[in-house]
Amino acid sequence: MTIRFRSPLAHWPAVVPVVAAVVLALTWGRSLSVGLVVVVSCCLAGAVLAAVHHAEVIAHRVGEPFGSLVLAVAVTVIEVALIVTLMADGGEKSSSLARDTVFAAVMITCNGIVGLSLLVGALRRRVAVFNAEGTGAALASVATLAGLSLVLPTFTTSTPGPRFSPPQLVFAATAALILYGLFVATQTVRHRDYFLPVTAEGEVIDGDDHAHPPSTRVALVSLGLLGVALVSVVGLAKGVSPTIESGVAAAGLPASVVGVVIAMLVLLPETIAALRAARRDRVQTSLNLGLGSAMASIGLTIPAVAVASVWLEGPLVLGLGATHMVLLALTVAVGTLTVIPGRATVLQGGLHLSLLAAYIELAVTP
Repeated sequence: MTIRFRSPLAHWPAVVPVVAAVVLALTWGRSLSVGLVVVVSCCLAGAVLAAVHHAEVIAHRVGEPFGSLVLAVAVTVIEVALIVTLMADGGEKSSSLARDTVFAAVMITCNGIVGLSLLVGALRRRVAVFNAEGTGAALASVATLAGLSLVLPTFTTSTPGPRFSPPQLVFAATAALILYGLFVATQTVRHRDYFLPVTAEGEVIDGDDHAHPPSTRVALVSLGLLGVALVSVVGLAKGVSPTIESGVAAAGLPASVVGVVIAMLVLLPETIAALRAARRDRVQTSLNLGLGSAMASIGLTIPAVAVASVWLEGPLVLGLGATHMVLLALTVAVGTLTVIPGRATVLQGGLHLSLLAAYIELAVTP
């Protein structure tokens, strides 16, 4: 009889979210010393890796594109809670936090996640192959929502500044919810095959040929642990946000950099999951994660902050400045030219990453 011993490290995906949640409970609302910031940061990194693991377990069970949708929506719902919490705590000085964080999420997903995924996929197979119909529909949805929610407020005249009037804000929030619901229905029901990975010959890959899907019980446990991990990620990110704000202020950087850092922290699980999918020649899954996260970020955040603006103090600034509108226009134009052929090389990945680099550079030195 052979006795097999499992390493304690084999249970880390179950242990790390619980540890991170305990650390979050112990540090919530406290001023963190340098030592505690280090501990919280380590727990934050561990919770990100655990979230990616559990998201992949769920994705393997439910299949694409449901798997990427679960992670995108879960992360965004908790991101919205973080934004509203920070706006409630920050008063008038946080009036542009929602805009800064949402736009940062759009640039990171549409240029960072998409660019890295195309780069990894093209380096592995010379050409990254994906479904142009589904990816094009996702990009068009992101462009429409970003234009309605982040560009139009700059040009309206009913209220001073880059803001919506109350009726305009209601319209933008309602349109965001309807368009996001329509996108999800298209992605998961009516045209699910448009969002499935494809082979180099263009054949749709439905399912994973290399491993049996986990049981329903394992998937449900992973779903619960994914929720714990994501709550911990966002809660711990909020815990270190005063340190981030202090560091940004000490470095003499614009306050909008805080939104960029928060978006990067919150989107880490999707970024890692997208890169791992691209390494497995599932570039379409990576694009689903990137563009789906951008859609969820706009489609859920704008309605949430619209409702929260009823009791939050200060104005709600949503309109982008001229520099950011140029970057958004370039992102949509380059993304469209990338998507049309359904195939991308290293060059397209580099183009998207250069736009992300330009965004970060201009955020630091506007």
